[in-house]
Amino acid sequence: MAQPRWRRGDRRTGDDSSSGERRAAPAEQVDPAQQAKDLCLRLLTVRPRTRAELRQALLRKEIEEDVADRVLSRLDEVGLIDDAAFAEVWVRSRHTYQGLGRRALATELRRKGVEESVAAEAVSTVDAEAEEERARQLVRKRIRTMTDPDQTARIRKLVGMLARRGYSEGLSFRVVRDELRAVGEDSDLLDGPV
Repeated sequence: MAQPRWRRGDRRTGDDSSSGERRAAPAEQVDPAQQAKDLCLRLLTVRPRTRAELRQALLRKEIEEDVADRVLSRLDEVGLIDDAAFAEVWVRSRHTYQGLGRRALATELRRKGVEESVAAEAVSTVDAEAEEERARQLVRKRIRTMTDPDQTARIRKLVGMLARRGYSEGLSFRVVRDELRAVGEDSDLLDGPV
């Protein structure tokens, strides 16, 4: 007869007097503040987060509001939470790598819980020239891959792409018109006041 295989975590002492019953270990009391701090630190090791994001995560884990606020205040004091620095890095990254315009960047920061004034200051680092140049790069890249022979459809797709990324209507039409002309597609569909 084969010997039974013990599972990991089974403790056998060889004393059969307990009839196989295991004693329950006393439950350890976990300090809610320590639990909240540990959760915040784990989240912050993955990526920077805003105070509002961390607060939401703590409340989802049923940490009491006063404990959450106390822990977040302490993390803010020691410099682990900095919404202004977060907003600055977020704007630079999302503008450079995702091609987002100022309007979309401001919307994203509001969703992340960044205060309006802090978000506005971070978004102001993207000036009008940088925003227009990034829009031009996006349109140039997209024009190279477009195969639709209908000029109206191409214009609609290009302007729509820029609008979804937070570029203003006037800037979108102007950039699309200029870039289409640069590749030899002249259209009076985009002429007029922009």
